[in-house]
Amino acid sequence: MADPRGFLRYERQDNPKRPIEERRTDWHELYAPLTDPVVREGTTHQAARCMDCGIPFCHSGGAGCPLGNLIPEWNDHVRRGEWGRATERLHATNNFPEFTGALCPAPCEAACVLSITSQPGPVAIKRVEWSIAENGWADGLVGPQPPSNRTGKRVAVVGSGPAGLAAAQQLTRAGHDVTVYERDDRLGGLLRYGIPEFKFEKWEIDRRLEQMRAEGTRFVVDCEVGGADLPVERLRAEHDAVVLAVGALAGRDDRTIEGRDLEGVHLAMDYLVPANRECEGDGPSPINAHGKHVVVIGGGDTGADCYGTAMRQGAVGLHQLDQYPPPPRTRQESSSPWPTWPYVFRTPPALEEGGERLFATAVRRFVGDDEGHVRAVELVSVEVRRDADGRREVVPTTEEVHEMPADLVLFSIGFTGPDDMALLPALGLERNPKGSIGCGSDWQTDAPGVFVCGDAHRGASLIVWAIAEGRSAAAAVDSYLDPDGTTDLPAPLHPGAVPLSPA
Repeated sequence: MADPRGFLRYERQDNPKRPIEERRTDWHELYAPLTDPVVREGTTHQAARCMDCGIPFCHSGGAGCPLGNLIPEWNDHVRRGEWGRATERLHATNNFPEFTGALCPAPCEAACVLSITSQPGPVAIKRVEWSIAENGWADGLVGPQPPSNRTGKRVAVVGSGPAGLAAAQQLTRAGHDVTVYERDDRLGGLLRYGIPEFKFEKWEIDRRLEQMRAEGTRFVVDCEVGGADLPVERLRAEHDAVVLAVGALAGRDDRTIEGRDLEGVHLAMDYLVPANRECEGDGPSPINAHGKHVVVIGGGDTGADCYGTAMRQGAVGLHQLDQYPPPPRTRQESSSPWPTWPYVFRTPPALEEGGERLFATAVRRFVGDDEGHVRAVELVSVEVRRDADGRREVVPTTEEVHEMPADLVLFSIGFTGPDDMALLPALGLERNPKGSIGCGSDWQTDAPGVFVCGDAHRGASLIVWAIAEGRSAAAAVDSYLDPDGTTDLPAPLHPGAVPLSPA
C-alpha cells in the first residue's frame, strides 16, 4: 500500500527550473535534467506523497486524466524505486508520456485529493510522469513493440500531431499497415511547429518517430491529402480506413479593430511557426522580435508561447493583454469546486522572465506610422459581459485611452477549427457549427470508413485529450476492420466526453 504519511513528510515541489537569467537567453528546455540523481530522488519523494485514495479522482476522465493514467500505481512503484515497473504501467495508458509530462497542464493534479485545500498542495503528478518517461528512455526500458502478426488491412492517418501519432501507433501494434501523411516537411504537427523549443525540444519527437518506424509505421511528408499529391480517389482506393487528425489551426482574428491590416500585426501561428523553423535550422524567421516593443493579445498558453519566444529573440518591451480581470489566488468553491479545474491566478514560466501582464485591457485601435507599419496600440480598460441572449461582449469601462509603443503585435485569441483544405469537401464532409468535424459514437464521420480524432473533432484542446482521442479512434478503426467487429485496443474516451477542466 502507499505511504499514508508521505504527504506529511515531503512538501510539494515541481520540477526545478533553470535560472531565469540563463534560460531566457537560450532555446533549451527550461527545466533541469530529469535524469539527474538529485532530481530523480526529489521525484521519488513526490511520488511518496500519493496516498492511493479509495476513489482516485486523478485518473477520472471527467475531472482528472482523460487517458485514465494509472497514477496511484506508478506513483507507488517510483516510491519503491521500481522504475521499470513504473515505466510499464505508465505506457499502458499513454503512448507518449514525455509529451504530456512536458506540455499537459495536469488536470490530474487539480483532481488530487490533496488539492481540496491549498495546503499541502496536490502531488506533483506531472513531475513524476515526465521523470518516469525520461528515465525509462535513459535506462533502455522503452523500445519498439512490433506486432506479432499482420492483418493486411491498410489505414491512412492524415496528420502527424499527437492524436494522429497515437492512433497510428495503436493501429500498427494491432497489426495493420499504417501510413501517416503530413503536409509539412517534418513530422509532429503542432508539437513540431507550434510549441516553442524552450518548452519541448524536438529531438524528443524524433526519438518516438524512430520507435514507430521500427514498429512498422510508414510516414510521408510534403503530402497534401485531397489535393494533387494524394487525391481522395486514390486515398480511398489504397486504404481500408482513413483517420483524420488534421488539427484545428485556423486562428481566430478580429479585423473589426481599426488598423488591423497594418504591417507588424500577425496571428500567433504566423509568428511561432517560422520561429520554430529557425530553431530547426531553416534560416532566420521573417518575423522577429529583436529590438522591438511586442504586444501579445490573449492570455492563454499560445500567448505565453509567443511571449517566451519574443523574450528569447531579444524584445526590448513585452506586454501580454488579457480582457478578463486577474483570477483569484485560491480556488473558489462556488465557481470551480474540487475536483474540477480551479480558476485561479497562474504565472506560466515564460511570464516569470520579464515584461508585464495587463488584465481587463483590450486594444481599441492600432496606430501606424507613415509607412503603414504599426507603431503603437491604443488600450482601454474593459469588462467582459453577457448580453440578453447570452452572447459574450467586451464593454469599455472608461473613456480614458492609453497609448503603448508596439512594433510587433501578435493575436493569440484562440482557434476556430481545421484550416481551409481541399480534403474535407472532397470527402463530402462539412464542419459543424463549432467549426469542427463531427462523428458518431464510433468516431466515424458521415463519410463511411473515415474517422476523426483530436483537435479536428473537439476543437483546440489539451495534448492529453488529443492522445486519448487518438487511442479511442484507433480502437474504433480496429473494430471496423475486424471481421467480428471486435478489438483488443483500449478506448479511454467516448466522442461526447466533456472535460470538467478547460479545453
